[in-house]
Amino acid sequence: MEKVIRIGTRDSQLALWQAHQVNDLLTAQGYRTELVPIKSEGDIDLVTPLYEIGVQGIFTKSLDLALLNNRIDIAVHSFKDVPTQLPQQIVHAAILKRGPVKDLLVYKTNTDFLEQPGYIAHIATSSVRRKAQWLRRYPQHQLHNLRGNVNTRLQKLAAENWDGAIFAAAGLERINVRPATSIYLDWMLPAPAQGAVVAVCREDDQFCLDACAAFNDADTALATQIEREFLRTLMGGCTTPISAYAYIQDHTVHFSGELCSLDGSQFFSTSHEVSLDQAQQLGQRAAEEIMAQGGAEIVAQIRNAK
Repeated sequence: MEKVIRIGTRDSQLALWQAHQVNDLLTAQGYRTELVPIKSEGDIDLVTPLYEIGVQGIFTKSLDLALLNNRIDIAVHSFKDVPTQLPQQIVHAAILKRGPVKDLLVYKTNTDFLEQPGYIAHIATSSVRRKAQWLRRYPQHQLHNLRGNVNTRLQKLAAENWDGAIFAAAGLERINVRPATSIYLDWMLPAPAQGAVVAVCREDDQFCLDACAAFNDADTALATQIEREFLRTLMGGCTTPISAYAYIQDHTVHFSGELCSLDGSQFFSTSHEVSLDQAQQLGQRAAEEIMAQGGAEIVAQIRNAK
């Protein structure tokens, strides 16, 4: 009997969209597939702020366990949710061509409040990185916790007396729910691997490794490797205000990385342009540069605050 590749996914609309991308790429090659929706801890507890419940791996742990227990053959994740250290016996099978990487602001009525000195706007996001970057630019604003899938967060924004909320553009645009009342935050550097989708499988599953190899995007794989290396070298985890973005153009790797204090008052950044043959350990080198500038103190403060 021909093997059916069981694709594990969270059951949110966005997660299912991602899983269907992998499903379509596999079926186009002639493989038989089956989607297996699985609830994650991050989808069950929608109240507690992510930084209080140990966010690292919270959206991937349930799928990883299903993979290790042989309930599924492939797990599909938003790459930015994946810890920099994978569980033993699990490996990257393919990183899909990257989508939109920017963050955007969804506002209630208009964006006049962004230009009003002294106005205390109320902005919602569950991301420590977004909070820190926003407070660095608008230190007088009030930040509010916002949890749930994309649709739930949009509904919450509509119901609350907030001025706006911050989302990843990829999340809203992929499922066609981006409101007209939204703008790109061109000044906000994204999370490492934001906008990328990864498929993982068991390291001994050569069948799935071969099946996924055909749609691994080399440029996205290299860019996200550099970004995640930067994150891992600094301290590694979604509960830290670390931003990174790399892209390849004309055989050159362009990289920018940032580290903020939790309140945005302290800030270190770095940028590099190197040839492809010099890209090895670029993320690590950039992180060590940040640490030498004084970033080590911020990292220590964040660790002590946990």
